[in-house]
Amino acid sequence: MTTYDYDLFVFGAGSGGVRAGRMAAATGARVAVAEERELGGTCVNVGCIPKKLFVYASHFEEEFADAAGFGWTVGPRHFDWNTLRENKDKEIARLNGIYGRLLEQAGVELIVGHAHLEDAHTVSVAGKRFTAETILVAVGSWPTLPEIPGIEHGVSSNEMFHLKEFPKRLVVVGGGYIAVELAGAFHGMGAQVVQLYRGAKFLRGFDEDIRTSLADEMRKKEIDLRFEANVASLARNANGVEATLEDGSKLEADQVLFATGRLPLTSDLGLEAAGVELGPKGQIVVDVHSRSSVPHLYAIGDCTDRLNLTPMAIHEAMAFVRTVYGGEPTAPDHANVATAVFSQPNIGTVGLTEAEAQERHPGDITIFRSKFRPLKHTLTGRDEQATMKLVVQTSTDVVVGCHMLGPEAGEIMQGLAIAIRCGATKAQFDATVGIHPTTAEEFVTMREPVSPEE
Repeated sequence: MTTYDYDLFVFGAGSGGVRAGRMAAATGARVAVAEERELGGTCVNVGCIPKKLFVYASHFEEEFADAAGFGWTVGPRHFDWNTLRENKDKEIARLNGIYGRLLEQAGVELIVGHAHLEDAHTVSVAGKRFTAETILVAVGSWPTLPEIPGIEHGVSSNEMFHLKEFPKRLVVVGGGYIAVELAGAFHGMGAQVVQLYRGAKFLRGFDEDIRTSLADEMRKKEIDLRFEANVASLARNANGVEATLEDGSKLEADQVLFATGRLPLTSDLGLEAAGVELGPKGQIVVDVHSRSSVPHLYAIGDCTDRLNLTPMAIHEAMAFVRTVYGGEPTAPDHANVATAVFSQPNIGTVGLTEAEAQERHPGDITIFRSKFRPLKHTLTGRDEQATMKLVVQTSTDVVVGCHMLGPEAGEIMQGLAIAIRCGATKAQFDATVGIHPTTAEEFVTMREPVSPEE
C-alpha cells in the first residue's frame, strides 16, 4: 500500500481551494494547501471585494447631489484617494487573516510558494517535495493584455486597486463586466472616463435590452462610451499616456486600463507533463465531477473556465468534497446561476436571455418588460431609468429568464433566483403580492406582454 504525505494537496488558496481544503479536512483527510500570493485569491485581493468597495465609494458623488431634492444642504466635499486605498488595504488584510485562521482551525497545512507537479502524485514547493493521493487545482485566472506596441504603459485590473495616484483621466479598454464596473466606479470618484470596446455593444452574453439600457444610462452620466473602437498602440509623453486608436485618433490619459479578458493561470504547474488535458485557453478539461484526464487530479473554479464566479468555485468545491470524501458523487449545477454586474445602475440576471430562450424554445416565448424612473428620482430630477424583464416559455408558463437594470438589482435578483430555480410560473409571479413602494414589485405587476418588435 502506497503511503502519501497528504490525502489531498490543493493548488491555490482562493475561495474554492480554501473551501475544498477545509471541508475535506473535516472528513478526516490530511490536507495541504499551497499559495504563492495573498490568501483569498482574486475575489478577496483584486476582485469582488475591493471592486465593490470602490463602487460604494463612487456612489457618494450622486448621493450628495441628490440630497438637495430631499431638503438637505450638503457642504463642501472632497474625495481622497489615499484614504480609500488605505482603508481598503486594511479590510483586505483582515480578510487575508481570516482565511489563514480558517485553514489553521481546520487542521489544513498552508505551504507558501509556487506549487509544481513533479509527477502524477508529487508536488514541489520552494524546493521541497510532497506526495499526495489526490490533487485539486484551484489556481484561478489572470488578466491578459493585448500584444500591442507600448503595452507596458497600460495596466490591468490588478494594478487599479493599488495605484499611488488617482487617475483624473482614465481610458478603459474592454466590454466585459470588469471594464464596465471600473469605468463606473472611477467616474463616480471623479475621473474623466473614456470606455472603448471593439464590438458593436458591450457585455456580450447578457440580455440585449439590458445591454442597450446600460449604455444609455452610462452616457447620461457623461462616460464617453465608444463602441467599435480599440487601442492600436500606447506611448508615454510629458502629459501621461497617449493612446493611438485603430482609426488613427488619439487619446491622452493618466492611466489606460485593459480589462480585455482573463485566462486560466495554469502555465508552469507541470500539468501537461503529468498528462492533464488542457483546452485552447489553457483551461483544465474536466468531467461533470470536476475530474481531469488524470483520474486522481481534479480542478475547480476559473482555471476550468466553466462559469467563472466566486460562488460557483465554492459550489464546485463542495461537490468535489462530497464526491471524493463523502461517498456521494455530486456534479456541480451550472444552470440558472444568478449574477450581478455592479455597474451604475446595477445589473441583476438569472436564467436565459431573450435570444437564448428563442433559440432553445423557438416560437414559444413571451416577453414582459417594463421601463420606468425609480421613485427616488421623482424628487432628485435625475433622468435614470430602471429596466425589468421576464422571459416566459409560453406553453408551460414557466419563467425561464429574469433580468434587471436598476438600483440594488443584485440584491433583488438573489431572491428571484430561488423562484427561477424552483420553476416558478408567470401565474405564480402574478399571484404574489408586491411590496409597495419598491422597484422590485414591478416583477410581480407586469401583466401585458410586449411584441417581439418592441
